Amino acid sequence: MIMTRSMSRETAFLLLFEYGIKGNETKEEIIAHTEELTNFSKSPYAESVFFGCIDNLDAINEKVDKCLVGWKKQRLSYVSRALLTLATYEMMFAADVPYKVAINEAVELSKKYDDDKAYTFINGVLNAVAEELGLK
Repeated sequence: MIMTRSMSRETAFLLLFEYGIKGNETKEEIIAHTEELTNFSKSPYAESVFFGCIDNLDAINEKVDKCLVGWKKQRLSYVSRALLTLATYEMMFAADVPYKVAINEAVELSKKYDDDKAYTFINGVLNAVAEELGLK
């Protein structure tokens, strides 16, 4: 099966979620364990984004933290954290991904995986990140 960019992005999100939950495993261990699952579809884009997110986590967190007005990251769900990381990475480092696409995809994944109202929060924070990055 050919993976679309959206499907690859969802895989990257799931890898980031797993990384956040398992805090003590390396990115390579996360990939290896996930590949053991029968429903895991390997994607070069997903792996590239996952590794890029982890390798640039400090810079990504700095941008996200600036835009979490009135919130502490510890209060966010693992799903929200992973989505904010993913979309911020794409806005900062994936020149071929328009910032509106990064935000929209994160919002759609939030509707699928997070709390019913989380998508509005994700949208607001990511729009603030885009503004902070000078993309708007």
